[in-house]
Amino acid sequence: MSYLARDDRPADKAARYAEVHDEIMAVLDGEPDRVARMATSAAMLADAFPQFFWTGFYVVDPTKPGELVVGPYQGTLGCLRIPFGRGVCGAVAAEGRTRIVDDVEAFPGHIACDSRSRSEVVVPVFDASGTLIAVLDVDATEIAAFDAVDAEALERLMTQVFAA
Repeated sequence: MSYLARDDRPADKAARYAEVHDEIMAVLDGEPDRVARMATSAAMLADAFPQFFWTGFYVVDPTKPGELVVGPYQGTLGCLRIPFGRGVCGAVAAEGRTRIVDDVEAFPGHIACDSRSRSEVVVPVFDASGTLIAVLDVDATEIAAFDAVDAEALERLMTQVFAA
């Protein structure tokens, strides 16, 4: 199965998310490995949305409770480790709820892994038992690049990919 070239995608963001959701689920069908599922999801999301500057996962480190470690991603160098409660990803890990940040420079305690990142959406990722396993972090170089459509679509996708 191949997914559509960028110029073949529908202009409507919700329609693009629905399309890439179906494509990701088809590619992952029968794949049990969590890392493979993360790597594939990050790659396909980054390819589907040209405004996504950094797309990837920070995984809960089982050897260091309360800390995230960089996982599969697409983009420039990511931060290697993020404590729960620090920055946007750490806040999402600590609170277990999605955050949309219109201007990362205005977010208290923001961690600047790449100064070109200006806005982000971060989604908690839970396994089938409801345990936090990671956060999905998507950054853009534009201010206010994300909205409720992004948050809802990414939450739905993460539930289908990891908790179903």
